[in-house]
Amino acid sequence: MKYPGRERVAVTGIVFHATERRDDVVDFYRDRLGATVRLEQPDCTILAFDGFLFGFCEREAAADCGILTFVYPDRAGVDAAADALGDAVVTEPRENETYDIYQCFAEDPEGRTVECQVFLDDGVDIE
Repeated sequence: MKYPGRERVAVTGIVFHATERRDDVVDFYRDRLGATVRLEQPDCTILAFDGFLFGFCEREAAADCGILTFVYPDRAGVDAAADALGDAVVTEPRENETYDIYQCFAEDPEGRTVECQVFLDDGVDIE
């Protein structure tokens, strides 16, 4: 969403998740959603999907809370993502009237919730 009266500052962020299966999880996001590796570190991999940066760091226990949400420009993008996610999809694409979005849900190899969505309201601008 745009923030009236505020000038946008060039800042970015990364959300990190603990993983026990870094290679499998990284391959999942690369192969199924088209994320790209931005940086490899000794025990962490940082991925990018458009402007969304997220990383997985090898740890003794995986963190599977939260939702990784991937925002698409249209319904066709969500449908294509659902097709690419294949057997990982747990909720097929559908409209969610509460939030005025079209979405589907999947699970990554460690059980994290993955959401693919598009905002249906043309007035929403999150870029």
